[in-house]
Amino acid sequence: MSLQNPQHMTKKKVKQPLTVEQKIRRREFLSFGIFGTLSAAAYGGWKWLYHSPEEQAGVTAGARAPLRRALNKTELFFRRLTFNENHLVKTYPVEMAAKTVRHNSDIGSEGDVDIDQWRLRIVRKDKSVLNITYKEILALPKTELVFDFKCVEGWDQIQHWGGVLFKDLLTHFGLLKEVEMDYVGMMTPDEQYYVGLDMPSAIHPQTILAYEMNGKPLPAQHGKPLRLIIPVKYGIKNLKRIGTIIFSDQRPPDYWAEQGYDYYSGL
Repeated sequence: MSLQNPQHMTKKKVKQPLTVEQKIRRREFLSFGIFGTLSAAAYGGWKWLYHSPEEQAGVTAGARAPLRRALNKTELFFRRLTFNENHLVKTYPVEMAAKTVRHNSDIGSEGDVDIDQWRLRIVRKDKSVLNITYKEILALPKTELVFDFKCVEGWDQIQHWGGVLFKDLLTHFGLLKEVEMDYVGMMTPDEQYYVGLDMPSAIHPQTILAYEMNGKPLPAQHGKPLRLIIPVKYGIKNLKRIGTIIFSDQRPPDYWAEQGYDYYSGL
């Protein structure tokens, strides 16, 4: 057997390393490709959601059905896996609280109210009604809270509130059977504004029925004589001028959930 002549052997091509410019162009190509793919997917998802049917109107309304299902599953996740009474919002020194508290809306709390005539109306589980006066509420232990109030519109503000812990009021007036239920509903005296709350959030150790703002009685535009301050929720759940409180094992009506917002609205 004769050996091949080295002169007739095919020379193996040596792969040249990419230049810096070529590397940059390759990265740009990959980046634009990925961006284009993700953009197309996002547009397709938006188009699908936009043309999907709206949810059936009820306690919630105004949202696309797939979105509402996602919001409901998110609520269950937070309620079952992450939320507990040790989940406390950050508090601040009184000196950091805003001197002028931001005011958004007067739905259900327009004008003034006669404190002597006002009553907090609580509907018990057996449908009997408990009427509580302003003086009776003032007689209960007072809790002060300075926290960062957050609005779904994107703004936030450190605010100072004072009042009675909601769970203390329930205990004082013998409403422990009501605590065993799943939801709390609150509404203004004229029933124009109303919120629904899951019970764990309602009896959270930082949830108060406030009658003071910056150490003074509530002004009319901020819920005189009594309003809800629930720091684990966005501002749309912080009902001003409470008139009636109910309890239920089903979701009570909620003003903004009927407009398409998340029912839970937790932080």
